[in-house]
Amino acid sequence: NQLPFSSIMIKGTSKGVTANNNAIYSFSVKPGVYKILCQHIGYETIEKEIKCSSEENVELNFVLKVQQLMMKELVIKSGDENPAYEIIRQAIKKRSYYNNEVKGFICDLYSKDVIKLRNLPEKFMGQKIEKKEVGVDSSGKGIIYLSEAVSKIYKDYPDKFKMDVLSSRVSGSNSFGFTFPAFINMYDNNVDVFNGGINPRGFVSPIADGAIHYYKYKILGTFIENGKMINSIKVTPRRKFEPLFSGVINISDEDFRIYSFELMVTKSSQLEILDTLKITQIHVPVGQESWRVKNQVLYFNIKFFNIDAIGNSLTVYSNYEINPTFNKKFFDRIVVKYDTAVNKKTSNYWDTIRPIPLEYDEQKDYRVKDSIMRYNLENEFAKNNIDSLKKKQGKLKPFKIFISGFNRTHYSTKGNFDWGVQPLLLNTQYNLAEGVVTEGLIYFSKAYRKDKLRLTVKPNLRYGFSNNHFNSWLDIEIRKRKINQENTLNRVNWFLSGGKKVVQYNNDNPIPQLFNSISTLFYGKNAMKTYEKYFAEFNVVKKYESGLVFKVNTSYENRLPIFNTTQFSFYKKDNLKFSENYPVEKVGIDEIVNHQAVIASFGINYKPGQKYIQLPNSKIPMGSKFPVIGLTYKKGFYGVLGSDVDFDKWNLDVYDDKNLNLIGLIKYKFTIGGFINSKKVFIQDYKHFNSTAVRATASYVNGFQLMSSYKNSNTAHFYSEGHVEHHFNGLLTNKLPLLKKWNWNLVAGANAYFINTNDNYAEYFIGLENIFKIFRIDFVSGYQNKKYNTS
Repeated sequence: NQLPFSSIMIKGTSKGVTANNNAIYSFSVKPGVYKILCQHIGYETIEKEIKCSSEENVELNFVLKVQQLMMKELVIKSGDENPAYEIIRQAIKKRSYYNNEVKGFICDLYSKDVIKLRNLPEKFMGQKIEKKEVGVDSSGKGIIYLSEAVSKIYKDYPDKFKMDVLSSRVSGSNSFGFTFPAFINMYDNNVDVFNGGINPRGFVSPIADGAIHYYKYKILGTFIENGKMINSIKVTPRRKFEPLFSGVINISDEDFRIYSFELMVTKSSQLEILDTLKITQIHVPVGQESWRVKNQVLYFNIKFFNIDAIGNSLTVYSNYEINPTFNKKFFDRIVVKYDTAVNKKTSNYWDTIRPIPLEYDEQKDYRVKDSIMRYNLENEFAKNNIDSLKKKQGKLKPFKIFISGFNRTHYSTKGNFDWGVQPLLLNTQYNLAEGVVTEGLIYFSKAYRKDKLRLTVKPNLRYGFSNNHFNSWLDIEIRKRKINQENTLNRVNWFLSGGKKVVQYNNDNPIPQLFNSISTLFYGKNAMKTYEKYFAEFNVVKKYESGLVFKVNTSYENRLPIFNTTQFSFYKKDNLKFSENYPVEKVGIDEIVNHQAVIASFGINYKPGQKYIQLPNSKIPMGSKFPVIGLTYKKGFYGVLGSDVDFDKWNLDVYDDKNLNLIGLIKYKFTIGGFINSKKVFIQDYKHFNSTAVRATASYVNGFQLMSSYKNSNTAHFYSEGHVEHHFNGLLTNKLPLLKKWNWNLVAGANAYFINTNDNYAEYFIGLENIFKIFRIDFVSGYQNKKYNTS
């Protein structure tokens, strides 16, 4: 049988290659005599000596024998534990030492990612699938993603990391791909795979502190390689539906290092996307004392909606340099940097540099898809290609304007642009002020590559069939994004908007129109309160590479009250709870008057420690371990352009998400603020707390679930507000039979505000999320001034 992904290396070095899925390998060396090692987990390592000259190719085949495990005669009495436990205890003691054995390293990295379809249905979500466009054959089989990358890795402990992507290739694409090695480190207590993408809790390492409480161990035997005795230990989870591995881990005797492992996680290990994931690693000596990962392979399988896909992600590390000296400024905000010629390498280059030969179907995939790509690029502006692209979009059908809307690309030899129309029926709502109301949006978007900007224009139309009011406004956005001469990222967004529109008194618009329509028609309660305004607004957002964001907004508004014009509802007439179309909980009718407002605001957000991926012509933010700090100051100008408002208010926010791995994910937001000046403040400019006041949740970590929409609005000199939400991500619920099977997860938290002892509110909630992957149910209890809230 062939042994795919076997490791072949030159003895005494970290130089080598990996065999492909057909067990074929090749590499080049200078003339000389070499000792070549071939390794594969579960098989005996073989060493062969070869003599190479510059005049001939040498074929070297290896036939590996199944690893014969030796087992010393053991007498295990009833109640005695398996000898594997003592080996694991010693490995746990050495875990921290080996995790910090080297202070840093530099190495070369080659990675290859392949995803293959084994089945593709004729339709997905009711839409016909064009199999040729996906890149598979008529039976739904074939490669849908193939990429390679060659990089240089720099690591300095404890947490400094940098990667230079020297070359990258994606089959059938001129893109840069996305290269970020899956560093899987079993010396960590919590093992992160794909940056938490397949399980946000991570997985418990078989040699983590306290791992014996999670795993059962059994010694399978020992074997000797390179003069070392290796213990082969079977690892089994003690309980299902915990983030745990199963498989075999090989640990060297005496020094208790990880020698290699083959471990697997499945759906019962709380995988979120994949069905199965198998990880293999081989470790080799790279110095007098140090060992590092030589190669790593991840095998995965995905099945959903009759789509069946398999894949593997191969990573080969070589040419380690241990404990190098780095310049103080070497590690900066750039974590991953793509070379300017990263996707410009030829096929000959890849044939000489890759440490693993391509398989036949991979060669074919590159050949066919790259040919199609080159043809399309060469003929991008050719008339026949443009006509073909237009035809592929299909004909415009008028009824789609009502049902699904449509999105189109206009192809032209002078450049392309996008446009579309949102569906009218989905934007048709109902409220008591306008009756049945429909809203239409048309958009136009065009990229100007030379100027590094994108222009988006959105005309909006709205008509109320009960009050017969027609509103229209125009939104214009210009986004500019480029890297300047100092190699720093420059991002500026300009927004210009004007016309006449309907908005909620709380300008955050916390109540979705659809939910308000349902509440009004079927429960007899109209929670959304609105007014009309003629307005002009200008907004600028400037983002700096340091994580600093500046926001400036100026606006003029002529605010017009609108009142209920209908009382229609399907709810029982004697149980209607309709109220007037203004915040009746807070103000009287005499305060709802036509007035003008000129308002300016300035905001600054800062997220310290922002990191980036640098592409040849752009940068992508990667986030930071620190929270976002935001400060906003808003002023109403009295007398300017007839403005009737006169106020000054501020607020300071601190918010973030924090992954606590096995414990779960915590989200929080804390705010303080108030009015410095409140001489003339209309209800639109009060401090409002976001709440839906309908039978649906408000925005989490930014609102309240049970609070009345406007009852607690205020112009206080000082207030404080806090939101905390903890997602357990399977913790606790993985102990309950049905919930762990369905992968429903617990969530809990609290929301509160405080002005003084006579004006405060708090609510607490607990719920279940990930119900059928999309739903969430909460049980909430609220308290106004420490008394149970019944509103």
